Amino acid sequence: MKNSISYGILLTVFAYMLFTAHDSAVKLLVASIPVWQVLFIRSCTILAGCFVFEGPSLVQKVARSPIIKPMILRSVIILIAWISYYSAASYLQLAEVTTLYYAAPIVGTILATIVLREKVTVARWMAVGVGFCGVVIASNPVGLSISWPVYLALQAAVLWASGMVLLRKTALHEKSHIQMAVSNILFIILTAGMAIAHWHTPTPFQIVLLALTGIIAGAGQLALFEGMRQAPVSVLAPFEYTSLVWAFLLGYLIWGDIPGPNTFIGAVLILSAGFIIIISERMKRRAAAA
Repeated sequence: MKNSISYGILLTVFAYMLFTAHDSAVKLLVASIPVWQVLFIRSCTILAGCFVFEGPSLVQKVARSPIIKPMILRSVIILIAWISYYSAASYLQLAEVTTLYYAAPIVGTILATIVLREKVTVARWMAVGVGFCGVVIASNPVGLSISWPVYLALQAAVLWASGMVLLRKTALHEKSHIQMAVSNILFIILTAGMAIAHWHTPTPFQIVLLALTGIIAGAGQLALFEGMRQAPVSVLAPFEYTSLVWAFLLGYLIWGDIPGPNTFIGAVLILSAGFIIIISERMKRRAAAA
């Protein structure tokens, strides 16, 4: 890619594709293995990968990081966002929780203007709006009313957006492997007790799938962290919607779920949001070079 913004977009789209594949693998595993055990083993695998890249000095680098507190804060925020999302998902339909959760790019764009002082162009706002319309059409929530699970889903969206804004701030001041290590050490500590208490001995196939889940999640985290290092939050926010397109595609390939016409219309709008950003940034770059 010829510039950092294009590189950041590419990494972000790749990251959300991997996260969707990770969620699909987790869905296969949790049918027989507790989710706490899956998250624990996943974080252990990612942390092992960080040691491979950084070596034994990883512990010292984490402990001596000048931004250790913001990284811990971000990890706690993301963990609470996950808990809120999964709690809401147990009460709401998938279409409802998906639509509510994808308010995150809108919140992220707003926070980027306030916290990061990013100048959000009309094209970026348009991309976020078009993408969210695509999510609503594709998910087709019906009869959604205000309730406690709805608040939890919205809380998850706000917290995830806040975590992404913090990630943008920390990404500019610390290596991605160090940030990944901090996040996954915290997740290991918080999930170890429940994982041990509900431990289920996996089959050989499940062991392979658990390891693969960790590898995919680790690669996704690395791509997301590096993408945030390259481009502003307001540019990358609309590309979070692409995960819904990957979700429908993998749902068809793995479980045979056949999307309805509204899904294809929503997917077109989601992809259009990405093209709005790409075209506007290219035009902006050409105008600057002229």
